[in-house]
Amino acid sequence: MNKFHGTGVAMVTPFQANGQVDYDALQKLIDHLIDGGVEYLVSLGTTGESATLGKEEKKQVFAFTAKAVNKRVLLVAGIAGNNTLDVVAEIKAFDTTGYDAILSASPHYNKPTQAGIYQHYKAIAEAAPLPIILYNVPSRTGTSVSAETTVRLAKDFKNIIGIKEASGNFELLNQLFRDKPEDFLVISGDDPISLQMIAMGAVGVISVVGNALPREFSNMIRKCLAGDFKGALPSHYSIIEFTRLMFAEGSPAGVKSALKQLGVCGDTLRLPLVNVGADTEERIKVQLGVVK
Repeated sequence: MNKFHGTGVAMVTPFQANGQVDYDALQKLIDHLIDGGVEYLVSLGTTGESATLGKEEKKQVFAFTAKAVNKRVLLVAGIAGNNTLDVVAEIKAFDTTGYDAILSASPHYNKPTQAGIYQHYKAIAEAAPLPIILYNVPSRTGTSVSAETTVRLAKDFKNIIGIKEASGNFELLNQLFRDKPEDFLVISGDDPISLQMIAMGAVGVISVVGNALPREFSNMIRKCLAGDFKGALPSHYSIIEFTRLMFAEGSPAGVKSALKQLGVCGDTLRLPLVNVGADTEERIKVQLGVVK
């Protein structure tokens, strides 16, 4: 399978009850995902609660993750922010050992124009020692990266190799798939519509649900990539409710609750995120077969 085709997982960052990073649980999560057959991992994306980790913590998590993965699968580092100079400095200082690409979400809160988004990624591309995967997630950033901007970046910078697309905007997706360079990767960033996006031409997904169900989810994605959508549909339908629950009270609260039930790691989050309520937790248990 080609690089970054298939299922990538945006890993959670396990925390101890006291809020410190739980490295034993992180090792367990990494092994759980690799044993589950996923194609690659993403460290410290949004799902990893990267916004609540300090610079030294991030450095330690990146280093530990690279050592724990030990080149068994491809590994992507999440490095993003709304201060372009800071993001560029972080990328320049990043120890690339063990990493294959950088995933960088478009700037949040500032609400830049498309010209500003282009210049932001231009600065990143010119500084990056690794290939760049763009990330369009307007539900979190407040601004969508247009198809025109993505295509322009793809054509202007050879080290911008793809985009994690989580806009859910099929008008944008239609234009993007029509106009992008042939070798530019479009990766689903939206678990519920990954099947549909692969039917349009996406090469896979960077998943939240895959933290909890790596084997089930990655098998479904492989069927889709093989063109066996009929064979993938039963799995797709069977996890609709589980997927909904993963986001019902925010991410990664849902998937951390599931991972706790599976015995992979605890469900501690850092404020301002909080755990799912008792009702959602019970529903997650039912979906996992922990209770009936």
